Amino acid sequence: MKFEEITAEEFRDFVAKSPYKSFMQTPEIASLREKSGWKPNYLAVKKDDEILAATLIVSKPTFLKKLYFYAPGGPVIDLEDTKLTNFFFNHLKEYIKKYNGYILHIDPYYELIERDRDGLVVEGGFNHQKALKNLENLGFKEMKNASQPKYLFVTPIENRTETELMESFKRNTRNHIRKAEKMGVTVRELKREELKELKKITESTSKRRDFTDKPLSYYENMYDLFHGRGEVKFMVAEADVPEQGKTVLSAAMFMTYGDEVVYLFSGSDEKYMRDYNAQYLIQWHMINYAAKNNFKIYNFYGINGLPDPNSKDYGIYDFKKGFGGHVVELIGSYELILSPLYSVYKKLRH
Repeated sequence: MKFEEITAEEFRDFVAKSPYKSFMQTPEIASLREKSGWKPNYLAVKKDDEILAATLIVSKPTFLKKLYFYAPGGPVIDLEDTKLTNFFFNHLKEYIKKYNGYILHIDPYYELIERDRDGLVVEGGFNHQKALKNLENLGFKEMKNASQPKYLFVTPIENRTETELMESFKRNTRNHIRKAEKMGVTVRELKREELKELKKITESTSKRRDFTDKPLSYYENMYDLFHGRGEVKFMVAEADVPEQGKTVLSAAMFMTYGDEVVYLFSGSDEKYMRDYNAQYLIQWHMINYAAKNNFKIYNFYGINGLPDPNSKDYGIYDFKKGFGGHVVELIGSYELILSPLYSVYKKLRH
């Protein structure tokens, strides 16, 4: 085996075939990161010119002019393959040290434990504790308050008809979808120049629910990078509202990459949520799109921890659960500190 830099196109071809692929590990995300001052590189392990593991890694000076290295949604590797994992990370550590790096941050798109709709462990299901042990043996520590979600909610849609999908939803969810249709709500895709309509909705929703919204430039950049490849959609649900005319009721952003459609960001006009249920119709529209275009998974993306009825964010999980599916627990976000100076600095901060 050998460890080396590869081209963006070599990396794209490898990732497209991997079961651990994520839209976060793409040359387009590398370009997005470059706009914020990060430098991207593509690194891989090869054997007989075949790529066995690879990662997009970005770096930026943040601590005493030393570089912070991050593999967003990566690396793309079977973490239960101990020999490959050790070879990959030991060479990656040397690479980072060579280029004056002090830390490596990873958040692989890699499932840890099989869970059901309620977040309970599936008896006899898979459990990739070996992957976790391999990372710990290499010195990685789990990060708290990481930016990427550890728990997702997904709905398998492969080879399921529209009727089968609808019947798998909870009764209330089906009723909300039908009500939206009766109220004349329609769903359409936004053009680039219309992205400000989505931004208005997400901005008002972020203020109401106290989360940080993305700037309009983010949505525009994602459109420019992914739309031409057919890998992003910005959708709105509208209706003719009395005394208002055609009104945007709800808006959302979806990645359509690899085997899955990923529901990333959304917002709804609070005045019309209960009467029109537009947020349900957008999901139903995109689930149908995913099924008709041979995607395997509809990914509702992050939920805040395992389901807890007493959590203030339980309603988000309950909304997603209404569309069937199950909880996915990822392996999580990890960091490997490569400079003793940073260890001292981190302790002093706390």
